Amino acid sequence: MVQDLLYVLDAMAKVGGWTLPISRRQQAPYISKTQLVDVLEQIAILLELSGANGFRVRAYQNGSRTLASMEEDLFTVVSENRIVEIKGIGKGIGGLITEAVMHGSWGDMKSLYDKIPPGLIEIVGIPGLGPKRARILYESLGIDSVESLKAACELDHVSPLSGFGKKSQQKYLDGIDLLRRYQGRTRMDVGLLYGRALEEKISQIKGVEKAQLAGSARRRRETIGDLDIVVSSPPEQHENVINEILNLPGIAEVKGFGESKVSLILEQAMLSNSINSGSIDEKLAETLIERNSDATIDAQVRIVNPETFPFTLAYFTGSKEHNIRMRQEAINRGLRLNEFGLFPENLADGKIGMEAAKHTLICVDESDIYKSLDMDWVPPEMREDMGEIEAASFSKSSLPTLVVPSDLRGAFHNHTIYSDGTNTLEEMAKAAQSLGWEYLGIADHSETLNIGGRQIGIPSEKVPKQSEEILRLNKIWKDENIDFRLLHGSECDILADGSLDYSDDVRNLFSHVVGSVHALGSWRNRDEIENTEALIRAIEDPTFTILGHPTGRILQVREGFPIDMHAIIRRMGELNREGHLKAIEINASPYRLDLDWRLCKFAKEQNVPICINPDAHDINGLGDVWYGIQIARKGWLESSDILNTRNGTEIESLFNS
Repeated sequence: MVQDLLYVLDAMAKVGGWTLPISRRQQAPYISKTQLVDVLEQIAILLELSGANGFRVRAYQNGSRTLASMEEDLFTVVSENRIVEIKGIGKGIGGLITEAVMHGSWGDMKSLYDKIPPGLIEIVGIPGLGPKRARILYESLGIDSVESLKAACELDHVSPLSGFGKKSQQKYLDGIDLLRRYQGRTRMDVGLLYGRALEEKISQIKGVEKAQLAGSARRRRETIGDLDIVVSSPPEQHENVINEILNLPGIAEVKGFGESKVSLILEQAMLSNSINSGSIDEKLAETLIERNSDATIDAQVRIVNPETFPFTLAYFTGSKEHNIRMRQEAINRGLRLNEFGLFPENLADGKIGMEAAKHTLICVDESDIYKSLDMDWVPPEMREDMGEIEAASFSKSSLPTLVVPSDLRGAFHNHTIYSDGTNTLEEMAKAAQSLGWEYLGIADHSETLNIGGRQIGIPSEKVPKQSEEILRLNKIWKDENIDFRLLHGSECDILADGSLDYSDDVRNLFSHVVGSVHALGSWRNRDEIENTEALIRAIEDPTFTILGHPTGRILQVREGFPIDMHAIIRRMGELNREGHLKAIEINASPYRLDLDWRLCKFAKEQNVPICINPDAHDINGLGDVWYGIQIARKGWLESSDILNTRNGTEIESLFNS
């Protein structure tokens, strides 16, 4: 997908340009399919940057896509000289693939990689700026780095170029800011995909008592940096454990290792056995299929003695701010806390690290650490220094009982073949029933939405047809005493002036209306006040029920439009107190995770119910609610704060009223 490509460009460019993979194997296949997919994609971009013929560029693009989707074993195909029989692989590219797989070499491709300045590759990673425009900037203005592009835009040297203009210039400045802020991070779903696979493989090594994911992945941040794995192992097993980790399949590079730490770069081969064994859930496996480009992620593994494990796990889970507060709580009690232990200050005797921690209190797990500081255990998701230290104190004991996936009874925002979904009403319903849900809210797009000149939404005149089909299916389930129903809603576009798509009469046919902004252009070009006023007008409409993906952001691709979400939530709270149901969505798609977790607690305080909606466009998409649950937990939400933890009868009553 586009956002994945942008991320891999960013992540690979940040280390100083691209380099061709060097095999660590002693026999064929020397290069993996994943590596080849990346190289072919890189070559296409490098050729475009160098001004090569468009047909040649497209040949490598097609070759990369073909190879990525090929189900047959690549080594077998190459060994049997059948690679050029694969549609989309020509003689030249087939020869390169064969050479790489059988010999580990890359022909004359190194000269192409050496030819392009590394900074020019990084420029291509800026959202909205592709290879063609990067080449024009390089040839016209000598721009060969993000820094020189930023300077040229700020000096207004880019806008006068033919085909660029003021808007493009500003877009590049915005893109540079976005790239810098997200550099080195990946989405939650992808980070967990790698993290769980590495955690599982290390757990199976002899001598490992426990391996656990820590860091931002354990805290369920919407984007994740380097992976952190903490391993518990007896000291006499450390050397063996480290050697076994170094020989795990799926390691693209060993960045370094010592007596207690291993630094790795993981590639997609790390995931294969875990997915085949069924130990990683299908939704995460599906993410792998989508990610043909973003093939690596950094990981740090720390191996410690069993008695040290709880302290090291807590320390490397973070956050930094939470850890600072924890250390202060220890100091307040005459103790010192570090990654190796919790010990009396007077016994530290000026020592640091493990040497100071030899007098540590015995803590079997993390909860013992918190208990020693007169606190309840804080769930990892909440460790962001946003009030959890105070809430965990024995004197208050006001930590919430966080929502869990099994609390959900259904979801309200899902699509079918009536708009841009790929499954029928009945297929979506069966998938929801298999999850144990009591209802599924259908919210196909309204008629205004069109993409590329093609109408996506349901025309007004076809709404009754969908309603009739839903009524028919609901009657069947009722007659069969099946406690399940479809709710006929709509994802209505919020238009630029704050009005809702469809007429009042049509909207009144729906059980619920999910109001969403899709035409982001006009909203992004207005100030925050104007957007906020327009959105409040939409929310105040009597037919409006749920605010969908509130800011319109796509993680690592685009920021949301400017909006005062606090003002929006406050107004929704006022309307709820007046007796009008107004809820706000956590769009659970891992590309969005919008509402932002930082606003969940405020919505809770304003008595605005939250809906965790997958925005599913197929049956597999329903599983995205898991990511939404993680964001809700991070936002301190309990089951009672979530609208779709209520049973089907309650929801029907609420919507009908």
